[in-house]
Amino acid sequence: MTSQPDIDQRYAAAEQAFFAGDHDTARVHLDAVLQAQSEHAAALHLRGLVAFEAKEPGGAAHWIEHALRVRPDPVFYNSLSVVQIRSGALAEGAASAQRGLDLARSEPSVSIDTSILAFNLGVALQLNDDMEAAEHAYRSVIETNPAHSGAHNNLGLVLNALGDVEAAIVHHRRAYELDPSNLEARSNIGHMMLAAGRYEEAWPHFEYRWAALGNNRGERGARPAEWPVPQWLGEASSKRDARLFIVYEQGLGDALQFSRFFPLALDHFTTIGFNCPKPLRRLFEDSFGERYPQLQLLDDVPSDWSEWDCYSPMLSLPMALEIGLQNLGSAPSRYLRADAQRAAYWRARLAAVAPRRVPRIGIVWAGGKINAHMDRMRSIAPAQVERLLAWPRAQWISLQKADDASKELTAAPRPNVTDWMNEIADFADTAALVEPLDLVIAVDTSVAHLAAAMGKRVWLLNRYAGCWRWLCERTDSPWYPGMRIFNQSERGNWVDVLSNLIDALEAEFPTHA
Repeated sequence: MTSQPDIDQRYAAAEQAFFAGDHDTARVHLDAVLQAQSEHAAALHLRGLVAFEAKEPGGAAHWIEHALRVRPDPVFYNSLSVVQIRSGALAEGAASAQRGLDLARSEPSVSIDTSILAFNLGVALQLNDDMEAAEHAYRSVIETNPAHSGAHNNLGLVLNALGDVEAAIVHHRRAYELDPSNLEARSNIGHMMLAAGRYEEAWPHFEYRWAALGNNRGERGARPAEWPVPQWLGEASSKRDARLFIVYEQGLGDALQFSRFFPLALDHFTTIGFNCPKPLRRLFEDSFGERYPQLQLLDDVPSDWSEWDCYSPMLSLPMALEIGLQNLGSAPSRYLRADAQRAAYWRARLAAVAPRRVPRIGIVWAGGKINAHMDRMRSIAPAQVERLLAWPRAQWISLQKADDASKELTAAPRPNVTDWMNEIADFADTAALVEPLDLVIAVDTSVAHLAAAMGKRVWLLNRYAGCWRWLCERTDSPWYPGMRIFNQSERGNWVDVLSNLIDALEAEFPTHA
């Protein structure tokens, strides 16, 4: 029989190995402890943490729940909350954090900083879209620990989601002041200032946008690559034939929006290069190739930088060009175009399904899967879209690429709805289909940017406290003169938006027309 001193020694060795990052050794020691004493609560808890580090959230929850059955402990509840949040069990994560808080408050002798539990409660509530409750949780953290940078930062995100962007800026600033290494807070300062229209102040903070983004491995705050030439910050070059390479970043919608600055960049350089994503390649060739032969569209960033004098991340161009709301119009607002021959093909197809006097309206009701939380907020369920498609005086042209079945319309006869998207290969094809349309109605997606940058009329359906690019409570866009914005008046309420939209359609296309 293993003696208690041996068990204690084994557990101490497991703890030491775990905190040294040697999780395999920790597991060996813990298995020995639990073989000798299966109800060793601390070992069960630590075994759960080892499983969590091995990316086994299900196994981690099993071990920690076992530990809690042996001995209820606020520390164990906190760990279980983190595991549940990471696995997407947000309601369960909030409940575990709350149980830990209640237990810690009922037993003051327990050694745990309750602000840790309150913070994780806030995270679970925030991710589960219970913003009012999350605000309360984060404020309770700040009340007990005013220097908690993370709580200030997350409270800023919550306040922005609740529609108070100026209060959000205050808390993001405080988060960054408390911890200058909290670059996510600095990124958020930039995003919120852009939403408030404070562009000149915002751009330097927006340079840290990477800190709030994830990479394709699910890791947040992945720094952008470093290149062997300096970043262009707007200074004049000493070379007559200076060359700038613009680096693609983030999403296709960003590239569509920020390609408007290519012509302004060419005022400073004899040549600019751009590593153009394949879905945009033909569109950008159609739009810029003939007008701007100095623009080189490449498949990737250069392997040899000797031909380039400097670079700019694509979304850093407005900072270098000193763009504010008052001079945003210095860049062309109608800068993308469809190939005439392809557009003529779709015009003929449209004539076959819709008489000339029937308005042809493109429709996009859901976003892509780059950010699941954002996608859920900005997308409209197909069942709700049916109400719009039932408006009888239009020929609706689907511009929706459904990346999963939940975004597809139900199989039903709809003579006034046409879907040719299975014939669309890239944005050049989409542009050709958009060209003969009378109007495009879209949620916040790349198609909205494409159509607006082509000079088409676009009605944007915007979620409450939406993306910074649409500013706060604006019904127009300084980026796109032909855009009209229909904003949610409260989070998640698309019913009123669709009602306002149908009223606008009635006014725009009256029966007698």
